[in-house]
Amino acid sequence: MAQTILVVDDDPVQRRLLEAAISRGGMNVVTAPGGQPALDLINGPRGDQITLMLLDLVMPDMDGLEVLAKLRATNPDLPVIVLTAKGGIDSAVDAMRAGANDFLVKPASPERIAVSIRNQLKIGTLSGEVKQLKKKQDNKLTFDDLVAGSPEMKQVFRLGARAAQSDIPVLIEGESGAGKELIARAIQGTSARAGKPFVTVNCGAIPENLVESILFGHEKGSFTGASDKHLGKFQEADGGTLFLDEIGELRLDMQVKLLRALQEGEVDPVGSKRPVKVDVRIIAATNRDLGQMVSEGVFREDLYYRLNVFPVTVPALRDRSGDIAPLSRHFITRFAAEENKQVSGMTPQASQLLEQFNWPGNVRQLENTIFRAVVLCDGTILDVCDFPQIASVLGVESAPRSTSAAPAATEGPALQATSPYALKVTDTSGNIRKFDEMECEIIRMAISRYNGHMSEVARRLGIGRSTLYRKLKEYGLEGDVPAEQEESAVLKVG
Repeated sequence: MAQTILVVDDDPVQRRLLEAAISRGGMNVVTAPGGQPALDLINGPRGDQITLMLLDLVMPDMDGLEVLAKLRATNPDLPVIVLTAKGGIDSAVDAMRAGANDFLVKPASPERIAVSIRNQLKIGTLSGEVKQLKKKQDNKLTFDDLVAGSPEMKQVFRLGARAAQSDIPVLIEGESGAGKELIARAIQGTSARAGKPFVTVNCGAIPENLVESILFGHEKGSFTGASDKHLGKFQEADGGTLFLDEIGELRLDMQVKLLRALQEGEVDPVGSKRPVKVDVRIIAATNRDLGQMVSEGVFREDLYYRLNVFPVTVPALRDRSGDIAPLSRHFITRFAAEENKQVSGMTPQASQLLEQFNWPGNVRQLENTIFRAVVLCDGTILDVCDFPQIASVLGVESAPRSTSAAPAATEGPALQATSPYALKVTDTSGNIRKFDEMECEIIRMAISRYNGHMSEVARRLGIGRSTLYRKLKEYGLEGDVPAEQEESAVLKVG
């Protein structure tokens, strides 16, 4: 989903021109004719969809500084770019003190506005990631912080929220990469133990001779190499949550000791003379069928029933295709900001391709796939050609990037007629075409290729902007770039 920008300006011409300039960058635009209508939009039911505000400083009903003051009281994190004809230092200082993130003086070119918007959105994305990581580090992650849109995951969230209301043992089942640990962290962050230790143990990755020491701890000198006292994961998690990942990999003799620790609420460190009391909430996870393992005699039945008090099953990504789109948008936004790329979304064809794939590696595989596509993408929108491995598995032809992969600008019939980019040197009779005909077609192709950004068109063609506009007039191509001409003429008006 494209970013939504709110343009606030009392001048209808300026609103229309700014809307055209921003839309060309692939972003959605909503407008407001004044300060109060803008605040009503922000505080309304769809206000959370607005990702940035472009605000005029001088308006009759309520000036920009007053809008900023009221906005920051309710939306302190919304990026705001002030755009005004009054470009004095005092105005800039006042705006920044009031909470503006950037200050642009009219005339501001569409390119300068686009750069400022991209920078602020990138900063906002990275700030959001930092806050998310801090909540995760502080063990305060909640279900509201998780990305999901499918009914299946909403049900998982509801079950997790119910489990968080008590210290009942939870068993989270699901395939590898489906997000079991995030669910466990959200249960902890929603419970009364939020902010307390959250200790993760991968039971399948512990060396067999160290399982007891790592889980329950040991005293100094209790065995060869025990040069210091070690508390163990249970004592590290005291007062918080112990997450036992891949619990099905724990060997039988350790299952006995784990069962005693759960029943008695105490552990016996190796070499200790007396048990140690611990207050730990247990959340276990597995990608195996523990019930089948019990029937095969490789998992203790009593431990199984002790852990499986409140089961939560996280469905595989292929069984909740409604999550693929929101997860993809989340990963695109995150990786584009981290990698300093201008990728802002994906084509409907690419989205459909991802939804058709089986995703054996679940969310982890989707994340890595989007990461690779964003890093290698040369455009602003991911297309089918950016997922060659997925397309190959599905038998879909991975064609070169088309013009539809770029944000759609205002295109006339002449622009559409020249796509894809292929210049014919000869006419239907096999004779070389006239130079002016080919030059006209090259200019059309360049306008289409660079989405009407005339500065970029001129630079790529190796000519000045004045020469370019002269040739547009000479070849009758002025109608192909109405939005650009309007912006150049009107955005310079104070």
